[in-house]
Amino acid sequence: MKLKNALSDLLHLFYPHICTGCGSDLLDENNLLCLKCINTLPHTNYAQHANNQVEKIFWGRIPLAAAHSEFYFSKSSMVQELMHQLKYKSNQAIGMYLGEMVGNSLLNSNRFTDVDGLVPLPMYADKQHRRGYNQAAVICKGMALAMNIPVINNNVSRQYATHTQTRKSRIERWENVTGSFIIKDPAALTGKHLLLVDDVLTTGATLEAAGTSILQCDNVKLSIATVAFAAK
Repeated sequence: MKLKNALSDLLHLFYPHICTGCGSDLLDENNLLCLKCINTLPHTNYAQHANNQVEKIFWGRIPLAAAHSEFYFSKSSMVQELMHQLKYKSNQAIGMYLGEMVGNSLLNSNRFTDVDGLVPLPMYADKQHRRGYNQAAVICKGMALAMNIPVINNNVSRQYATHTQTRKSRIERWENVTGSFIIKDPAALTGKHLLLVDDVLTTGATLEAAGTSILQCDNVKLSIATVAFAAK
């Protein structure tokens, strides 16, 4: 036992397991966040409540069965740092970890019980190639582990690149993405309840554009889930 503990301490010295949120090394080896960071995450609890703020964003735009964002997003917050780690620092592990959190929240709600498949919001192929992965697909993998629901990859695709949505108004964001999504095999989605997944919800223009294309399939029911919600 002493030898095992000594080896563990030596490995920790050279390969420290640190919290992705605050950099502390006071965390369980199976976690990516320490207890302090986990306890300070700003959960919305929207999964439990119909007509929540996320659903209201899409009222009059696309018909949704339900919608949820797990955390509130604000500038210079831990949630922003976690999203930055996922999107720009190749930290796919944190995406899986947060995806499991989202999936567990949905499991504890009676509003997402009949979901048939998870659909990651697609990236334009060249952009995904440069990044090496689609962060929404990584989140879906974590959600699938928690919910035991399949991820439907590659049926919804983004057919052309769009300009960055930063600093655009809601109308400008919609104009930027409208018509950019296509369904390769509509028959494969017929009659399903699909959960469209992304990392951060802002105006909802991109999710609306993708959702509009998905809803053109026969007898499809659509819900939306994101890790974070940038409330205005």
